[in-house]
Parts: sequence; C-alpha cells; structure tokens
Amino acid sequence: MGRKLFGTDGIRGIANTHPMTAEVALNIGRAVAHLFKRNSHRAKIIIGKDTRISGYMLEQAIVSGICSMGGEAYLIGPLPTPGVAFMVQSQRADAGVVISASHNPYQDNGIKIFSSDGFKLPDEKESEIEDIFLNNRLNNHLPQPKNLGKAYRIDDAEGRYIVFLKNTFPRELSMEGLKIVLDCANGATYKVAPHVFWELGAEVVTIHADPDGLNINHNCGSQYTDNLCEAVVREGAHLGLAFDGDGDRLIAVDENGNMLTGDQIIAICTANLKKEGRLKKNTVVTTVMSNKGLCNTFKEMGVEHTMVNVGDRYVIEEMLKAGAVIGGEDSGHIIFLDHHTSGDGILTGLQLIAVMLKEKKPLSRLAKIVTIYPQFLINIDVKSKPDLATISEVQDAVREAEEKIGGRGRVLVRYSGTQQICRVMLEGPDREQTEMLCKNISRVIKEKIG
Repeated sequence: MGRKLFGTDGIRGIANTHPMTAEVALNIGRAVAHLFKRNSHRAKIIIGKDTRISGYMLEQAIVSGICSMGGEAYLIGPLPTPGVAFMVQSQRADAGVVISASHNPYQDNGIKIFSSDGFKLPDEKESEIEDIFLNNRLNNHLPQPKNLGKAYRIDDAEGRYIVFLKNTFPRELSMEGLKIVLDCANGATYKVAPHVFWELGAEVVTIHADPDGLNINHNCGSQYTDNLCEAVVREGAHLGLAFDGDGDRLIAVDENGNMLTGDQIIAICTANLKKEGRLKKNTVVTTVMSNKGLCNTFKEMGVEHTMVNVGDRYVIEEMLKAGAVIGGEDSGHIIFLDHHTSGDGILTGLQLIAVMLKEKKPLSRLAKIVTIYPQFLINIDVKSKPDLATISEVQDAVREAEEKIGGRGRVLVRYSGTQQICRVMLEGPDREQTEMLCKNISRVIKEKIG
C-alpha cells in the first residue's frame, strides 16, 4: 500500500483540513493505541505539542482516540519534540505523539510518533498505522465500556527535561560570563530554553518567547534570523541561538551577527569529537542537502562522510547502522546519539557552547573550519507532484546547469516531503552563475507544474 498520510516527518497539513482534522487525529490515536497494545497491557502513550492554536483541537481528538481503544494518554503540554522523545523513555511509555508542524507557519500542524525507545517510527510502522486506519480495521477492536482508557496530566515534564539537558553539558565547564541571545520562535522552547542556559550560569536575553497560538515561526526562529543577528550585536552577546517551532532545530549566530548553518555547527562539533577521540567509527552522516564545502572539510579532516535522503529519521537510521555518534542536516537538525535519540536544538546549542569554552575561541573563528560554497535554494509552490524525470523541459534545464557547473558544484531538485513544494538547490563556485541557473530551473518548474 502506498503511503497516503505520512511524509518524511509524520503527517502534516493545514489545520482543520484533511488530513489534519479532528476526525483523522481521533483515528490516529486509536491506531497508535491498538498498535502498541501488548496482550492485556494497556498502551501508555505520551502526548506533547507545540504552541499552535490548533494543538488544542488535535490533542483532545488524539486523547479521545487513545481512550476509546483502551489506552492511557499522558498529556505533558507544550514541550519540544525531543522533550517528548525523552519523556517516552523516562516514563517507560509504549509510544509518544507530538502535535507539531515544526518550522511551518501556524496554520499548519502535524503528528509525529515515537516508539518506546525514543526513536521516530520507521516507514514500515507508519505504513502499518495507515493500513489500520484507512482500511477501517479499528471498529473490530473497540473494547467494552469497562475497558475504556483514561487520560492523565504530567505536571513536571518541563523540569525533568531541563535536568536531562543540563546533564549533557560537561560538568567541568561553566557558562558564567557568557551572554547569549535566544530566539524561541514563539514555539515549544519558550519556557525550557531560557531556564537551561540561565541555570548553567549564562546571562540570557530572550526574544520571541511570547506565543499566542498564531505567531509561532512568524518572522522569527531558525528560518528567520535577522532579528536575532541584530539582537546579538545590539546586546554585545557572545552568540545567539535560534530554535524552530518544535525545538528540534538550531541555527547559531556568532558575536558579529553572522549566521552559522547546520553544516558549520556539525563541522565544529565533529572536529572536537575527533580531537578528543570520541568520534566513533570516525564517521559523520548528513543529507544530500549538505554544502559541498562540508564534504571538502571532512576530507581534509580524514573523516568518513555518508550522505542520505533528506529527513532526520533517515540520518538516524544510517547513524545506527554505521555506529556514528553525530549527524544531521544543514537546516539545523543535528543528532548527538551519545546523548539523545532525536535532533534537539537546545542540546545542540549546549554542545556548541562546550566547544567554544574548551577551545577558548569565539564562534566566528570556529566557523572558519568550513568554506561554504555559494548556495541558492528556491521553493516553488506546485499543484501536483509528477515524477520530475518525466518532464523533459525540467530535465533539459537540469542538464544545462550540470554541464555549466561541472564537477565544481551540485544541482539538486526534489519535492518536499511535508509541503506541496518543489525545492531547487544549486551550489557552485561562481555566485552569479549559480543564482542564474537556479532561477532558470525554477522558472521551468513553475511553468510546468506551478
């Protein structure tokens, strides 16, 4: 059966529109409770969310579905996605559900599912949920009234997660004397992140930490760092950290107000791990979106580098297979498997600051480890997603770009797994040429399927 609900990062769409409706959420709750039930054991499921207004609707629907299937729902309220993964393990739950659309605008929402080990579900498990749901296999498994489930609320989830995060920071280091600006994207990190860095001794300035249900990711957070760059310079801070709406991404800003990409953060942390003999298997895993400059840096470092399809799930799967301890995406999803099972923006910020303190260098100097190739990324809204290989005009434009760039860069054209978007990415040594070729491919795609 083809996947009809799940994309590269769970289910996602416009709230109150299929598939992000209360009806679908209820049946996903039922399917999860059924899938993770073991004999007479009631499925224990943790439910967290970000700060979107639609989270209330979807949360209650999922709880209803879980209870109607005899499961037990444990609500923890707004908490970063990696915080939910942590709570699943901490509470020895059978599964976790996150209601979030990550970096998307407020009108979108999504559902992500974690298994008991704190990892996101593999494709086959998501397909099994789709099969249970779409083929109407749920009604045959509804329990008798006496066996219906209950819902509970865990009030100290934030505190537990804060302690977990602080314990990932080296005990011999202190943030005293460090000034940090945090951009919480009006999202799930708005309570936890300021506490973590303040309790470790830093002077913390927080922006975009006043969610109202509608302002999550709006001109703020990891995708819109202009305000953070300005705030770092204005405050005379040592660095700035920007999270996305659900807190699993991090983009950093150095003391001069310059933004660091996820690739640069990965390189900085990888170099430190290798220096300290902690880079297991001497391997790093990233995605095909990583900059060519990062690939060159790893060659110079003598580090094995594996690239996989876009999606932090696929990065983690390859990390587990290869025995790697660090991997991630240029977008800021970075995984430290020695610490956590999920990309975690706050945790990544802690590891980055630890390197700054160990090396006694400002972030601007550490960032020079990578020479970033000029890169242009254009997102085109599309009405449908036909196989790009069947559109001759698109293939001609791609071939032309590849011939002109040659082996000095890359051309990558792909559909988003979470939005109705086609992404065109080009890298090359010449900025003007790279931008022109990127715009040409984008124009053709817009004419054909936009």
